[in-house]
Amino acid sequence: MKTDHAEDVRKSLRVYLLVGLILFTGTIATALVATVPAFDIGRHGFDQWDAGLGLCIALTKASLVAAVFMHLNHERKMIYWVMTLATMHATGLFIGTAMHFADFTNDRYFYGSAAHINAPVPDHPQSAKEYPHTK
Repeated sequence: MKTDHAEDVRKSLRVYLLVGLILFTGTIATALVATVPAFDIGRHGFDQWDAGLGLCIALTKASLVAAVFMHLNHERKMIYWVMTLATMHATGLFIGTAMHFADFTNDRYFYGSAAHINAPVPDHPQSAKEYPHTK
């Protein structure tokens, strides 16, 4: 009987170590996606594709923590409803993040140039004092 228990402990230890290694690798992958240009997907710089990939890595890591370390993989049916609702919520966050990054009004090149944003008002007296070259 003791050998069965010892084998169960060894099996659980292997699973925990494997999941820990996957979590560590996921953390490194998230940092690489956010900072290293070689791992950049989509356009140059941090954009909606990088954010989506980072969120997918985070969702995978959170699912592993919940299933293995919180032992939710052995729970009853009700927990799966809660996890389904959480997944739907996370999907909504993914879509909202992608919509924010895809919003063309946040693009500084939307108007052709960002120079007009800080440009002085032509007939304003304060503008004439600060920017004499405009008159």
